[in-house]
Amino acid sequence: MDVPPQTPIPSFKLLSAYLNTDSVAEALGTPRGRRILWLEILVNDQPDWSQWRHDPEFEAVYLNACRWYAHYRRLITFLFNRTPLPDDSGPIDFRDYRTFAEALQFAYHHR
Repeated sequence: MDVPPQTPIPSFKLLSAYLNTDSVAEALGTPRGRRILWLEILVNDQPDWSQWRHDPEFEAVYLNACRWYAHYRRLITFLFNRTPLPDDSGPIDFRDYRTFAEALQFAYHHR
């Protein structure tokens, strides 16, 4: 008996650990989820993020990840060897730096 192919569930690095979810929609539904989702985008190039780009809340989170990537491209590429994100050299909120550093450390040690 043939088993129909299933759509693979994306492998998340931070959403699963920080929010106990594998759902982008669930992450977008809470302020805490949005604070983690941009970091997930930053360290994880495995999911096809384009399928959520039509959602304005996701787009804001995605652009934030792109800005942080533009500022810390060499570090992120060195640690995760991820596919580049689009260049957006807009401003970043440096109050998020500690969360950024902790998320990078966690994701690096759990890859």
